[in-house]
Amino acid sequence: MSQLDPRLTAARPDLASAELKGQVEAERFVEPVDHQAICAAVPIRKAPDPTAAMDDQLLAGDVFAVLEQREGWAWGQSRADGYVGWVEMACLSPDLRPVDRKVTVLRTYAFSEPSIKSVPNHLLSLNAGFTAGRREGRFVEAVGLGWVIEAHAAPLEAMAGDFVAVAEAFLGAPYLWGGKESLGLDCSGLVQMSLQASGQAIGRDADQQEAALKAVWRDVTDDPERERGDVVFWPGHVGIMTDSEHFLHANASTMDVTLEPFAEAEARIRAAENPVRAIYRQP
Repeated sequence: MSQLDPRLTAARPDLASAELKGQVEAERFVEPVDHQAICAAVPIRKAPDPTAAMDDQLLAGDVFAVLEQREGWAWGQSRADGYVGWVEMACLSPDLRPVDRKVTVLRTYAFSEPSIKSVPNHLLSLNAGFTAGRREGRFVEAVGLGWVIEAHAAPLEAMAGDFVAVAEAFLGAPYLWGGKESLGLDCSGLVQMSLQASGQAIGRDADQQEAALKAVWRDVTDDPERERGDVVFWPGHVGIMTDSEHFLHANASTMDVTLEPFAEAEARIRAAENPVRAIYRQP
């Protein structure tokens, strides 16, 4: 059988998704049951334990295909980017609502009432989705979540014009392994959320992103001149050029999203025996 990426393959020795029958070996195969994220950001963990490592997140509105439920946890696969892991059932609902709006600002509150003086229910991050309901004044109802300032959301087809500007809005956001929300994200989460806001779906991890961009963007690794929007890859790391000299990335050195001279970042990472592997530019 062909080698499948375990991060994106809903299969264990004892259990696998029915769609993988014939591709993997497992004791039993089951049909996944879709559930929807009803919390602002939901960790996808390696194990059914709140202290287990987080590999990815669901944002509000994302769908998670559940294959097993166990003591308040669900094992399955994100429909958003394919990541497999464990999610707390308390943040999932079997009632799927058709998402028709998305958050277009870095973060916004979903209030309990259509009033800025009401108690917030959730703090939603960029790209979180919801079903638009009633409208009252400046607010639109995010059904099941609360009331959102309507100017902070847009129809799903609305796209940001400059993914670099989206990434720049995250400047100073804290570094969080596996995160992709404004309250904490990692290097590939920053790239994924920025490109997603501009209508470009891409994988969760840096190696997946490198493979995807290699197929459709221009390889400018040997070009000595950097440009705004170049995406730079090291082994296990990725960031974005904001101009010919400056580099934006979420990193564990400063533990936040930082903007620094590319030459300094490149020298520091190279000193750790990680030379630049590839640089891609939109065609």
